[in-house]
Amino acid sequence: MIASLTKPIVASAAALLIERGQLLLDDPVSSLIPEFSGEDRQKMRLYHLLTHTSGLPDMLPENVELRQRHAPLSEFVRGSCTAPLLFAPGTNCRYQSMGIALLGEIVARVSGMPLGEFLRREFFIPLGMADSALGLGELPCECIARVSLPESEEQNDWNWNRPYWRELGAPWGGMHSTVGDYAIFLQMLLNGGAYGGRQILSRMTVETMLTDHLAMMPAIPERVKLEQAWGLGWRLNQPRGAFHSAELASPRTFGHAGATGTTAWADPETGLLCVLFTNQPQAERMLKLASNAVAGAVAE
Repeated sequence: MIASLTKPIVASAAALLIERGQLLLDDPVSSLIPEFSGEDRQKMRLYHLLTHTSGLPDMLPENVELRQRHAPLSEFVRGSCTAPLLFAPGTNCRYQSMGIALLGEIVARVSGMPLGEFLRREFFIPLGMADSALGLGELPCECIARVSLPESEEQNDWNWNRPYWRELGAPWGGMHSTVGDYAIFLQMLLNGGAYGGRQILSRMTVETMLTDHLAMMPAIPERVKLEQAWGLGWRLNQPRGAFHSAELASPRTFGHAGATGTTAWADPETGLLCVLFTNQPQAERMLKLASNAVAGAVAE
């Protein structure tokens, strides 16, 4: 399981719907999910979900309870609709898995199909990503690597290795993939949205996704903008070495990391991409060291 490397794939699905004229970045979230209302929620726009500036929490207060009783994804979405906001939308930036939960719900509602099926039809099949799925899909369970967990966590029946979580298909972290498949997705973006003779995303869509949107939000404090830079779903390499990427890569480098011990990034300046999957949640230092070694191997 690649954990939060799922998030930018889901964000790319939303970008595809924007490209097709079915969504606007400035759409109020409440217009797309009517049950999302109250507090400052009316101010929240689609682009807030895509840039971690929504004010939604990373995890719900009842997150553990929901997992313990094997709650369906719909309950996480419902909880995200009523969870107290940590700040007014667009005034700060804080990593928010529940914003991606709502984003996945929006893609499903607008496209008229389950999120996993949309990803399969629009990305995985045309790109030849045969070993990728949101949730388990049709992937054989015996091929899925087990995440290394402390004994105390291994005992519960809702951790990353258990059927419940593997099959849930959480938009914020439930995708399974391989190094080769994920590299194809990054290469498509480096190619301006094209791969294998097919245009998956338009060049302008890709350019918009890989632009620092935090820099254009006047209400976000300058110190926050110095600490992190976000495109639409993709984190940019500012400051260098963010999300376990290479300190030796350019600031235009984009990518993401996952809590199961994964990282993936691509540098438009050099055309280099790097995908590193481990099953070690505490592998941050090793992933950064390896990323630097990969970036440092480029001769020109």
